[in-house]
Amino acid sequence: MPPLKLTQSLLYLDGVSVAFDGFKALRGLSLSLDDGEMRAIIGPNGAGKTTMMDIITGKTRPDSGEVLFGGTHDLTTMDEAEIANLGIGRKFQKPTVFDNHTVEDNLLLALKAARGIWSVFVARRHAAGNARIDDILGLTGLGDARSTLAGGLSHGQKQWLEIGMLLAQDPKLLLVDEPVAGMTDAETAKTATMLKHIARDHSVVVVEHDMDFVRSLNVKITVLHEGAVLAEGPLDVISADPRVIEVYLGR
Repeated sequence: MPPLKLTQSLLYLDGVSVAFDGFKALRGLSLSLDDGEMRAIIGPNGAGKTTMMDIITGKTRPDSGEVLFGGTHDLTTMDEAEIANLGIGRKFQKPTVFDNHTVEDNLLLALKAARGIWSVFVARRHAAGNARIDDILGLTGLGDARSTLAGGLSHGQKQWLEIGMLLAQDPKLLLVDEPVAGMTDAETAKTATMLKHIARDHSVVVVEHDMDFVRSLNVKITVLHEGAVLAEGPLDVISADPRVIEVYLGR
């Protein structure tokens, strides 16, 4: 196996390609994310956004290319559990929370230190664990819903709870898929504020279709099209690019 490339990027993809039954989902995709950076990923349906996240998290193996994390870890050789333990957390578009447990218990179950049922009970009484739960409840705005069953939350609150559950695992990188889909304008604005706060201490990749929300994040944007990077840069540059207008923004 050739030696890994030296890179200062937290996440580094180079020449990543993968095909499913002859369909090329990714075609030499290359991008990098700095430590502490938040990046927005946009693009039409079928552009390769989900496949990219599947490869980063070990759900899918690329046919070719490099996927490095922290400059030293080759993600293509690791399984999903190893990658999660390395510090990569993923939030899917549809929130997956434990409906029959309270908001607080959902967060306790997600704590990085928790290993099995007994450790959850220990974490419940652990001062540091409780402080972490309090911090997450404050950040997500779910403090008043602490004792509420997750199944009784609104759609937006469930999204925030799942983001909180990711934070409880203390990942270095959060992959967040369409976090504001189905949200009200007020919930969308709150989510933008929340993610910008999270990005002070974590690296974040946000995949989203809502361009008003992307604009509010005020971050570098990567545009995917047909499995490769079409354009990259701040929103004003992206929105003026004729290629981006043609394949995505003009629709």
